[in-house]
Amino acid sequence: MLTVASTASLRVYVSEWENGRRPISARYAKILRGLLGITNDELTGKPETLPAPATADGYDELMDRIDAARSVSLTMVKTFMDQTELLRTMDRQMGAVSLVDQMTAHLATLEDALTFAVLPETRRPVARALAGAATLAAWQALDVGAVERAWRNYELGKRAAQEADAPMYLAHATAEQAYVLCDAGRAPMAVQLIREAQRLGGKAMSPRLAAWLYAAEAEICARAGMPDDCRRALESAVRCLPPGADARDPDMLSIFLNEGHLTRWRGSTLALLGDDEAVANLYVALDTSDPTFVRASAGLRCDLAQAHLARGEYDKAHEHLCQARLIASRTGSVRHRRRVEQLTQQL
Repeated sequence: MLTVASTASLRVYVSEWENGRRPISARYAKILRGLLGITNDELTGKPETLPAPATADGYDELMDRIDAARSVSLTMVKTFMDQTELLRTMDRQMGAVSLVDQMTAHLATLEDALTFAVLPETRRPVARALAGAATLAAWQALDVGAVERAWRNYELGKRAAQEADAPMYLAHATAEQAYVLCDAGRAPMAVQLIREAQRLGGKAMSPRLAAWLYAAEAEICARAGMPDDCRRALESAVRCLPPGADARDPDMLSIFLNEGHLTRWRGSTLALLGDDEAVANLYVALDTSDPTFVRASAGLRCDLAQAHLARGEYDKAHEHLCQARLIASRTGSVRHRRRVEQLTQQL
């Protein structure tokens, strides 16, 4: 059991922390990082100090690290990717706010491995693993409201994808980065960026990733007030999506998209347009949704609320917003809580 100060003392501590009169101890820093979903640097406002080199000139330590990086084999890269997959699963079910420390440490390990890897045959697999991890970390940061960290992690993911010569990873990171612009109220610029993502992926993209990109383009076009472009993109997503129930893209593990997911995405996008067809699509998605996608269910409830609001069905909208608020609070999703509040103002 973790012991903390009394409520009265904590009020004093918070005031002193905010005014810089008291340093945040390691114990309280750990608690606050988990509650707020921020990194240690964001909490303290300054980077952690690096240890001094073991030798005066630093060559011995540098060579030790380069030699250690040479031992990064395909097996070790698989371990990195397995760790990313575990963090992705935990994020999907629990939310990102409790994973900040683990994600930060994972990225640091991958960046370190890439920094000291010398030859291309070692660097490329590590860079690919870093591209996937950085893109996941960016989406998690966006979810907890750390938008600058999200942007920087997307840039890291894009650089890593370029070094890995992995156009699918580059396209995916670029497309997700468009959501940062969209959430910031720059939807027209976001449309341009997601179309650039499609160009970057080119012919190297899998059909499932191509469908995902078109669906994302449709959503962002809807938010940009471009209904005709939105509908064309939705039609392209349907054409590209491979048949069958499988949702996972074996060439791009961060992509989950099958007919059921696309039905939900279509309903969400049509709800943004105020299209009456959205409600039917969204209830189909609600009935068939994967229960392990806990955080995503908050978004689905928000979509249903938006669709009902467009039809003037305020009681049903309120019901779904209450559910969305509970899920967003449980997963710590600042992004979903913000949307809940925006929709609540329309009731």
